[in-house]
Amino acid sequence: MTHSILLLGLLIVAHYYSGSQAKNAFSQYWEEHIIDLPHPPNWLAAKASPLSHHQVAVFVKLIEENELYSHLRSFCKQANAACSTNALVKKKTTDITLPPTAQWNGDKLKYEDFPNETPLSVASQGGLPYFRKSMVKEGGFIHVPDLRDPMSYKSFLPQSMALKIPFSLARKNQLKQLFGVVDKSVMDEYIENTLEICEKRLIGGEKGTCAVSAEDLIDFVVEKLGHHIRLWSTKSIEGSYENVTIGVVRLIYGNLLKPPVLCHSMPFLFQVYYCHVLPKVKVYAVDIHARKKVNHAIMACHYDTSSWNPNHIAFRLLGFGPGLIEVCHWINENGVVWTPTLD
Repeated sequence: MTHSILLLGLLIVAHYYSGSQAKNAFSQYWEEHIIDLPHPPNWLAAKASPLSHHQVAVFVKLIEENELYSHLRSFCKQANAACSTNALVKKKTTDITLPPTAQWNGDKLKYEDFPNETPLSVASQGGLPYFRKSMVKEGGFIHVPDLRDPMSYKSFLPQSMALKIPFSLARKNQLKQLFGVVDKSVMDEYIENTLEICEKRLIGGEKGTCAVSAEDLIDFVVEKLGHHIRLWSTKSIEGSYENVTIGVVRLIYGNLLKPPVLCHSMPFLFQVYYCHVLPKVKVYAVDIHARKKVNHAIMACHYDTSSWNPNHIAFRLLGFGPGLIEVCHWINENGVVWTPTLD
């Protein structure tokens, strides 16, 4: 008990030294590895862990001694993590003009072993999640699904701390105990879905990883594309659930021989990205004229679907089958597309 009180005291003192220290560390790592972009965009920089070096040392010690649970409230607040379903309710988008966040469906990131029984009502997430390139023409209309990240507020953990987390399906119960996650809760489902995606079998030509820290994210992108890269993301969630008018459609990356890296924000206790490379992908910037304002959305189109499961949502919605059509989708809130600047 004395030991825990001492640790907590150090933690309180360390709080005053956090501030921008951790964000500066993220920016420094970025600058050392990425040449063409001097710093990360503000929304991504905001996902850097807010923990100071002192706080990290204290929390890592608590994790190693299996005592984090007794300081969970302090950890969740200072690490900007989501340790309970209460956090989900409190942090949701306050825009009352939108319906509740669509049920998150991890099956859309599975291209093999796809279940037949997934209802299209769930898979659709309030709109059309997959579509043909020919369906996106200036002056046309398209029904946009929910673009929101159901847990948009959370931060990365520092890499040294993330390595201590039991991040696997085999150790899921240990992970839930560490963070006080209740069985059959929303967070329990999120954990299950995210870990399944992170451990799924990759299809032909796919390379993927789950980045559990900002450093992991940068390392994977640089490994696949090199140091000369650009970053693309959808500007806002405007247009969610709406039948929008399509404005200008612009091809921003079309090199089918060197595919981009697509990173999807996953619902989890802290920020996790599922990043992958699939063959023959083009990237477009699309102006979608929503009810309130124009959203500058990013669209990825897959021109090689030959390895996808015939039961994939895209084929059930659009008809045809693997290898017969291209399949496009929007990049949701907090999603990132990375492209090389030097071919």
